[in-house]
Amino acid sequence: MEVIAALLLAAQAFWFMFPGYAVNSLAVLVGGGTPMDFGKTFTDGRRILGDGKTWRGFVGAALLGTGIGLIEQFAASAYPNPYLPPYSSSNTQALLLCLTLCFGSMSGDAIGSFIKRRLGYERGDKAFILDQFGFVLFSWLLLAVFFWDWFATRFLNLPAIIMVLVITPLLHRGINIVGYKLGKKKVPW
Repeated sequence: MEVIAALLLAAQAFWFMFPGYAVNSLAVLVGGGTPMDFGKTFTDGRRILGDGKTWRGFVGAALLGTGIGLIEQFAASAYPNPYLPPYSSSNTQALLLCLTLCFGSMSGDAIGSFIKRRLGYERGDKAFILDQFGFVLFSWLLLAVFFWDWFATRFLNLPAIIMVLVITPLLHRGINIVGYKLGKKKVPW
């Protein structure tokens, strides 16, 4: 029985994290245009973020991810299921949770790019922890700051943490391979 309970907690964590995962793929599809750093360099002479981080990708992906979260909210509310519950009993709170998760995920990705540039990594270079977990950690940080009780009950349990540690790198790698094969990414990582 404990194994089933653990699997359910992991599945719920994935359910709630899914919009945050989706935004990183969506940014590749909707991105382009003006770079977030406007082409500026930092004091070290390197680009602040680089051409890969654009305002259209940042905002567009975060809003699309929020839409995915709201679809989950409405589906879970319309078809109640104890295994995949809604984000909240309030649609307004669900919207705020999804916005926080998705903009947090995109911000974490941008912060990861900033750190990679400072460490001398070029656009597309691999940086395991920053690439795979930076967006999750920052979205979790924002959720913890603004929605502590909600965050703690959904993500601060061993099955949820294990799910994130295992699924995040697998999803990241798989989606990047697909993006590469579709010609949307220059490298498959």
